[in-house]
Amino acid sequence: MTSRDISRRLFLGGSASAAALYGLSACTGAGSSGSGGGASAPVSNELRLFTYEDDTTIDLLRATVKKFDAQAGTTTTVDSLPGSGAAVYPDKLRTELLGGKGPDVWRIWGGQIGSPFAKAKQAADLAPYYAKFGWDSTVNANAVAGMTFDGMKAGLPFIAAAMGAWYNKSLFEKAGVSGPPTSYAELEEANDKLVAADITPCGVAGKFGWDIMRLFEYLLETSAGPELHDKLLSGEESWDQPAVVDAFTKFKKWQDRKWIPEGALGLDPSDVEPGYVQGKNAYTITGTWTETQAILESKKPASDFGTFLLPTDHTPARHSGFVEGYMINANSGNRDKAAELLDFIIKPETQKSLQNTSSTVTGAEPDKTKLPLAAKWAEISKTSPFYVVLDQAFPKQQADQYFAVQSDILQGSISPAEAAKKMQGIVSAWVEK
Repeated sequence: MTSRDISRRLFLGGSASAAALYGLSACTGAGSSGSGGGASAPVSNELRLFTYEDDTTIDLLRATVKKFDAQAGTTTTVDSLPGSGAAVYPDKLRTELLGGKGPDVWRIWGGQIGSPFAKAKQAADLAPYYAKFGWDSTVNANAVAGMTFDGMKAGLPFIAAAMGAWYNKSLFEKAGVSGPPTSYAELEEANDKLVAADITPCGVAGKFGWDIMRLFEYLLETSAGPELHDKLLSGEESWDQPAVVDAFTKFKKWQDRKWIPEGALGLDPSDVEPGYVQGKNAYTITGTWTETQAILESKKPASDFGTFLLPTDHTPARHSGFVEGYMINANSGNRDKAAELLDFIIKPETQKSLQNTSSTVTGAEPDKTKLPLAAKWAEISKTSPFYVVLDQAFPKQQADQYFAVQSDILQGSISPAEAAKKMQGIVSAWVEK
């Protein structure tokens, strides 16, 4: 089975209906690596972990790793490249690995973003560690499938994220929006009411491409429906068709009707996404991490905010989702110690201390008393499957090319029909390889 098969059959088939799925100072040790079964000793007790944690979570991760070091006798350097998402981080990681001085452990997305590291044999086969630590019995199987490529368990997923709308109740009330819309038409009506009340409806941003992409892929789900959407992402159906043209037409409409921030293409997601908490926009499209990173950080009560599944007018009603996890460098001299670190990180108590609201680990579900909105998504995810985010469904080259198309549409340099044709050329070039 190829990685594309896995993306199509497991991700695109809505496999995540289970609950609540959430300066380079050191180098990889040289020499022989562990076998996963605990064969040879590590060359040194130094590890390096590379991640993309932002400023609100990196200290928690470093404190967690420090606890592990105290127990394991290791010294672990944690480096982070925050904010850029899949637009920059994978290339930075790939450059390090090709240079021979990559990290021992790295955080990465599943699907077509993680796949190249497995195919290039830069990521180690973690199957022996799954057996040694019993990860198969504690980590959600659907999430594991999202980091399994050509039968190789190349990653250990700790996040299976579900994304939907998160909104400011007082702004909805100010605009006369009685509650979450239950159809796409109602969502458009709510947007118009918000604009009339001088409130920007949807806080999305275009810098790096991936944030505003969430809006387009939602519109594609609405226009195409689940079955066609999945076939578009896997290349089984042509993008040059009316449903895609309709989705791009709606995408441009959201800008033209001022339903997204003015100049959205140039805005940074880290500035815009928390805007619904700050009163700058009515809602955003994001995942459960926003409850800790935006709502709790603001010291405002969770009851001031709400969250809902964006209405698609289709059955099943799906949401956007993705998987994230850790990989171990196949050339690390410290693979056994690296695996011990991962086992420490995915323990339920560690996941809770890291405030992972989308954990794949049994026993690490969100606490309803502390994270009521994240807990609500745990319930939504039980009945709502997900469609995989576009920049995981596509390899990075095709995702970057899509980002250019979405920019061209919003800038008015191409028509929706031209965008659909361009996307077909992009996807067919990948599929025909």
